[in-house]
Amino acid sequence: MSLRNKLALLFFAITAAAFTVIYFIVVPQLQANLESRQLGDLRAAVLGARDRLDFLRRADVPPRDTNRRVRSLADATDSRVSLLGVQQSLIGPQSEGRDLRFYAISDSAEERDYPANDGLARHAAEAGHLVSGATSFRGAKLGQLALPLEDRGEAVRIVVYSRSYEDITETVAFIRDRVLVASGVALVLALIGGYLVAQALARRVRRLELGARHVAAGSYVEPLPVDSSDELGQLTRAFNDMQVKLRRVDVARKEFIATASHELRTPIFSLAGFVELLQDEELDDATRGEFLDTMGEQVARLQKLSVDLLDLSRLDAGSVELESESTDLSEVARSVVSEFTPALAHHGTELLVRLPDDGLEALCDRERVAQIMRILLDNALRHTPEGTQVTVSADRHNGAAELTVADEGPGLPDGAATQVFERFYTGDAARGAGLGLAIARELAERMEGRLTLRARPGDTRFTLELPSDDGA
Repeated sequence: MSLRNKLALLFFAITAAAFTVIYFIVVPQLQANLESRQLGDLRAAVLGARDRLDFLRRADVPPRDTNRRVRSLADATDSRVSLLGVQQSLIGPQSEGRDLRFYAISDSAEERDYPANDGLARHAAEAGHLVSGATSFRGAKLGQLALPLEDRGEAVRIVVYSRSYEDITETVAFIRDRVLVASGVALVLALIGGYLVAQALARRVRRLELGARHVAAGSYVEPLPVDSSDELGQLTRAFNDMQVKLRRVDVARKEFIATASHELRTPIFSLAGFVELLQDEELDDATRGEFLDTMGEQVARLQKLSVDLLDLSRLDAGSVELESESTDLSEVARSVVSEFTPALAHHGTELLVRLPDDGLEALCDRERVAQIMRILLDNALRHTPEGTQVTVSADRHNGAAELTVADEGPGLPDGAATQVFERFYTGDAARGAGLGLAIARELAERMEGRLTLRARPGDTRFTLELPSDDGA
């Protein structure tokens, strides 16, 4: 069964259940409440007219006066009043009990037939106080109250008050009929409305399904219309965002492959050309040595590119394991700076080291911090003129531990500050593949830190911010 039909039937079932509860539970409760209220009104009227009952207790009153008093009592209580006599007889040879019989003395309707209820009358005679009940008379339901009239502790007469429930029955019947009609109309509307709503929902779900199938097949569709703010609208918005991100990933993947192929092809072709040139036996030793030096640079470039690509692939796959521990950034910085002593000498660079003597503790992975430091120093030497001053410093700022590599080089081209952390971006392709800073930023974020850049002519600063070890 389709989603559309399921939702339509669900609407129908909920509506049917609601009207069933109304018809079989609410309406009967309404009738019972109305009957109870009417009987309560009758009880109040009866209790208010008790001062008129002393005359009816006497047996020597003429029948005409008795009938007149019974009619007056009926008018006062807005009910039909029946005055019953009580005849008692003993049961068994040892007078084990009494048998009560009742007979009509007077009735306000002046009819021979009256709404008899011997069970209610016997209950009133035995209880000695006002009791309530119900009976049927001529096909109509009556609510009744029976009040005993006692003489010397014995019930001598019973006054029975009867009030018809006919108005209540008609009202409830009218409500039942209207509920049935409303139920039928509501069920039809629920079925039609549920079908239309379900059809609209099914159409939107189908649209999402087709879009997902196109994306799964590798083709992208136009953003799906978001025509509501409900859950399906939010799902559609999330689908559109996912499709945009997938498209970016696909474009980045293609660019990555194309750029990586280009970065690999350039040194390989260069090496191939130099190999052909070296095969020429007429080359002098100086030229041959120059070619070998250039080939060594290309091989080093290939090695660095392969290592960077491997690091990026591991970062993307999430296979790089980081161990967060308390690390002295000053010690790491000094260690890395010592590694660059030959390169600094060859570059003629003046290196200033400004590190706190008492150390600077941070929560990070020591080896990855050293890797970031190497990338920043290599970047400073590679992209600045010879003899440029480079500064390595560390400090604590706003609760974070900071490690900064700054240079006094010419700075970055306009607009490059927002692109230097992108993969394969480089201002000079001959000086690198543009992967180092992208790797450094990824590593910094994996250690819950960040790598920032502040660049202006004569002052370019890369700052690594890491969580400080407050327990240090």
